[in-house]
Amino acid sequence: MAQVKGVDHLVLTVSDMAVSRQFYSGLLTFLGFVLMADDETMVGWSNGVTRLWIAQADAQGMKHPYRKGNPGFHHYAWQLDGRDGVDELQAWLENHNVPIVDPAGEYYEDYYAVFFLDPDGMKLEGMYYGKE
Repeated sequence: MAQVKGVDHLVLTVSDMAVSRQFYSGLLTFLGFVLMADDETMVGWSNGVTRLWIAQADAQGMKHPYRKGNPGFHHYAWQLDGRDGVDELQAWLENHNVPIVDPAGEYYEDYYAVFFLDPDGMKLEGMYYGKE
């Protein structure tokens, strides 16, 4: 039987490659990712464990902008190394005027997170599970 060993990569389709390239480049560099590939249609970063790619939406896709609540992507969460990491991420988001949906806080017992939006309004999360 096949067994999943981890999440290898995620590809997000974006409406404006230039804007998203700048946003994700800054965010992912802050989170310890390095650029793997960059061309007109796709950009990819890796932290050695997982990869994140962005791709430009095509003409048909541009007719249907992202809306949380539609079938499909709800949000993507990065597990950080501690509550301090979540707080540091929130400070980075604030310094870069990134919309924060829900500020750093304990959302469930032993679940500390910050929720924010990318340029297309896709919800992202930095989280830590457990006590420090």
